[in-house]
Amino acid sequence: MVSEIKHFEKLFEHKHALIFAGGVATAIIGCKLLKSQTVKDSCTKGMAKVLAAKKDAEECFQDMRENAEDIVVDANSEVKKEIYIDGDE
Repeated sequence: MVSEIKHFEKLFEHKHALIFAGGVATAIIGCKLLKSQTVKDSCTKGMAKVLAAKKDAEECFQDMRENAEDIVVDANSEVKKEIYIDGDE
């Protein structure tokens, strides 16, 4: 038990080396994780959902634009009718 404590104390004396080793280990594990097929499949599915949402948003925006244009055309025609009615009287 005492020898184990001494080993840990020696390890903790080299904090910078441990931090470096931890960074290297994290980079290796992260690289392997990012290259896995599961992560690739998840990213592909996520991107498909984002693109579908974008398409739906564009369709909704186009419908709103068409409705707004119709409202403007109707409003302009009513104003023109009022102008012509006032001119005839």
